[in-house]
Amino acid sequence: MTTFMDAENDSIRPTHVEVDLSALRENLAAIRVRAGAAKVMAVVKANAYGHGLVEVARHMEKCGADCLGVALLEEGLALRKAGVTLPVLVFGGIPAAQMPSMLRHGLEMTAPSVEKLRQMDEAAAAAGIRARVHLKVDTGMGRIGVQYFNARTLIEAGLACRHVEVAGIYSHFANADAADLSHARLQLERFHEALAVYEKLGVPTPARHIANSAAILQLPESHLDMVRPGILLYGVQPGPECPLTLPVRPALTWRSRVVYFKVLPSGHPVSYGSTWQSDHPVRVVTVPCGYGDGFPRALSNKAHVLIRGARFPVVGKVCMDQFMVNLGQGTAYNGDEVVLVGAQGGEVIRVEEVAERADTIAYEILTGISSRVPRAHVGD
Repeated sequence: MTTFMDAENDSIRPTHVEVDLSALRENLAAIRVRAGAAKVMAVVKANAYGHGLVEVARHMEKCGADCLGVALLEEGLALRKAGVTLPVLVFGGIPAAQMPSMLRHGLEMTAPSVEKLRQMDEAAAAAGIRARVHLKVDTGMGRIGVQYFNARTLIEAGLACRHVEVAGIYSHFANADAADLSHARLQLERFHEALAVYEKLGVPTPARHIANSAAILQLPESHLDMVRPGILLYGVQPGPECPLTLPVRPALTWRSRVVYFKVLPSGHPVSYGSTWQSDHPVRVVTVPCGYGDGFPRALSNKAHVLIRGARFPVVGKVCMDQFMVNLGQGTAYNGDEVVLVGAQGGEVIRVEEVAERADTIAYEILTGISSRVPRAHVGD
C-alpha cells in the first residue's frame, strides 16, 4: 500500500497519520494469548481510537477477532456498509427510534433497563425478526445499566421476551487502570452477585464480559467469557498506574513536514499572545498542523517534536492550522519530516507523553485527531 509521502501522492497534505496494520495484528495476538479461553471483542469506537474505523475493523475481521464493539448506531452502520460481517455490539444507550435500523443491519444492542429491553422486544416483533441484546449491569461506574442489586428484574425480563435473544451480560470497570484495585475487585464481586441470579433461576448464563484493556493487564480473574480491548489493542498504556505487561506496540505515527524556515532576532515574539520569545537569535520552523487537526492548544510552549532524529520544543501558542518549533542553532529545511507522535532516528515520542504535556489522557489525543488529517494504512 502506498503512503502519503510517496512522490505520486505529493498533492496530499503533509500532515497525516500512518497506521501500521501489522502492529494491530500482533497486538491482537498478544491479547488473545493473555485472554486464554475468553473471546476477544475488538473495540473500534471513536474512529477506532483515531486509527480509522472501517480499515481497522476490516483488519480485525481478517485477523480473527471474535466480534467488534462500537458506541453508536452510525458506527455500526458504517461497518455494515463496508461489508464487515462480524457481530457488532453497540455499547451506548439506544433511542427507540434507532432500534429498527439496528435490527435491519444485524447489530447487537445494549439493554440497560427493563424499559429499553421491552422496546427492543417490541421493535423485533414488529420487524418479524429476533433481536440479539446484551444486558448492561452497573457495578460502580454510575453511567448506564441496571444497578447490580436490581439485576434480577432485568434478567427475568430478558427471559420473558419472546423476540429477544440475550447473547451476553456485561459491566464496565471504573478503576481497573489504578494501582489500587480494590474498587475494581468490588465491581467484579458485584458482577458475580448479579450473575448468580441465572444459577438461582436454573437457566444458562449468557456470555459474561467486563474486562477492558486495563483489566486484561491487571485482573486476569475478570476475563470470564470475553474481553474487550480498546486502547491496548492500539499499543497504548491504559493509564500511568497500569503497567504495560504485554508485548504490544503503538500502531499510529503522526507526521507532518516543515513548510517554512526563518531566523528570528532576539526579543522577537512568536504566535498569538506573544507568549514566547528568545533573548538571542534562533532558528524557527513552521509546521502545518494545529488544534484544528487535533494537536491541542494546551501543548503551546510544552510539546516536543522530532526533526532529523532530534527533539525540539514547540514555541508560542499552537494555532488552528500551524505551530512553530524552536531549532535553536539546529538545522532543518523545508520539506523535512516532523514527527508529532512516533519514532524518528533513535528518538520516540509516545502518545502518553503528549497527553501528559497537554494535561489529559492518551485516549483524548488519539480520538481528537480530526477527520481532515488523512490516514494511511500500511503493513500486512
